[in-house]
Amino acid sequence: MEFLVEDLGLLPYGEAWAYQKAVHREVVEGSRPPTLLLLEHPRVITLGRKATGENLLFPEGWYRENGFELYWVERGGDVTYHGPGQLVGYPIFPVGREVRRFLRQLEEAIVRVAAGYGIPAYPTPGYAGVWVGEEKLCAIGVAVKEGVSFHGFALNVNTDLNDFTVIVPCGLKGKGVTSLERLLGRRVPMEEAKDRVVQAFAQVFGMEPVRRKGHETQV
Repeated sequence: MEFLVEDLGLLPYGEAWAYQKAVHREVVEGSRPPTLLLLEHPRVITLGRKATGENLLFPEGWYRENGFELYWVERGGDVTYHGPGQLVGYPIFPVGREVRRFLRQLEEAIVRVAAGYGIPAYPTPGYAGVWVGEEKLCAIGVAVKEGVSFHGFALNVNTDLNDFTVIVPCGLKGKGVTSLERLLGRRVPMEEAKDRVVQAFAQVFGMEPVRRKGHETQV
């Protein structure tokens, strides 16, 4: 079985959210194979189903006045940040009722990516995501509708970690965030990170990736 990989580059959150919904509808209808969207966002704060706003450190208007977009969305989890240098992945996959298993597979894929860089990362029971020590390397929050997932993961590659200081990330007080760049002491080429994520997804989900960038499709 194949899954389609679409590289959307840098895309504003609102546009990506609308595109996710369109792709989700096609996957539900069976007119499109399972699809992994890979992209980066301009600076944006998103709040999931568990969010009440208490983990925003400033009024909502402050974020918009200081260069952040802000969205309340239907994914799981609390508040998180997306921005340039962070690899966001939206796997729009049929999962049926096996949502918990799907979350563990997402975590395993990112753990494999980290291991490829020599980084001992791990998931934490009770909290979706991937950690290195007491710092989160990758946030995970999904939604499932009509048996098909959307939303997904945010892997800090070369992310400006200072931008996380304007929220309580994922609502977890006393925990930090980290990135591949910080852990390795060097910038990581984003294309390299994307390739490693695609390889890990292929291994964990047992599917063959078909890549699409723009209007080009490559196996």
